[in-house]
Amino acid sequence: MHKVAVIGAGRIGRIHARNAALSDRIALAGVVDPVAEAADALAAEWSVPVCSLDDVLADASIAGVIIASSTDTHLDYSVRAARAGKAIFCEKPIDQDLERARSAAGDLSDARMLLAFNRRFDPNFQALKTRLDRGEVGVLESVQITSNDPSPPPPSYVAVSGGLFKDMAIHDFDMARWLLGEEPVEVYAAGSCLVDAEIGKLGDVDTARTVLKTASGRLCVISNSRRSGFGYDQRIEAYASAGMLRADNVLESTVQVWSEAGAAADRFQNFFLDRYAEAYRREMAHFADILDGAKPSVGYADGVAALALADAAAASVKSGAPVRL
Repeated sequence: MHKVAVIGAGRIGRIHARNAALSDRIALAGVVDPVAEAADALAAEWSVPVCSLDDVLADASIAGVIIASSTDTHLDYSVRAARAGKAIFCEKPIDQDLERARSAAGDLSDARMLLAFNRRFDPNFQALKTRLDRGEVGVLESVQITSNDPSPPPPSYVAVSGGLFKDMAIHDFDMARWLLGEEPVEVYAAGSCLVDAEIGKLGDVDTARTVLKTASGRLCVISNSRRSGFGYDQRIEAYASAGMLRADNVLESTVQVWSEAGAAADRFQNFFLDRYAEAYRREMAHFADILDGAKPSVGYADGVAALALADAAAASVKSGAPVRL
């Protein structure tokens, strides 16, 4: 069993702590959070101690850390953990500043670091990727990624989130790189504020369309909105020379009602923690693999690359022109 500590006892930290504690290869060894009430509650739930970050990093028996704290701490905590010889599970984004993220290459390029782009671990998306790589529909030509939230977050969240591209679409930029199999060399994005005027007042957009182009000409269109009106909308279509692969939304159940009025299915899952529950479990299982000695399937370099695409998309919206990478 590998002992790990979770840093951050908020919503996503509680999810990761649970998955770590229920793993048959990981032992949750402690909780770190400056908010005493949150730390105490999570520590009590799993009967582990509340620790300081310094104590965790100095404890040779703790093999890894789960960094689920606020975004502005991700990079610094990752660097400190790497220098302490810990395996690192770090939530996205790696940072909100691209140059700061790049400056950590000396510490993090070769670190045992899992950057938590959980959608790579979704079983539906993994199945699509496997079939794509097998060539079941020929040679990939373009990808369509749709990612719409059920409803917008409060403006107070948007103000510190880094904006739609770094907070929300960064998952889609990672998925695009993963599926395309080539690095985008050009980004064009258009954005508007159509959902909540308060988001616009903060200088952000809540609706965007982004086009990525690789050197070979492969295209990816990413569709984002802070509001769907019909649930958590997560779809991928991969178009290739001999057909298409599609991963559709996940419903709350597979039950359908057929009547004279037509066929009716259940609702879409309405929250990311429900939609990606299995992805979070598989992600933690991969962290256990890393603790066992495996190479991370998604790490520091992927976090930097996705952040670069987010920066380019934001710059394209501002200038109205494509951005070359």
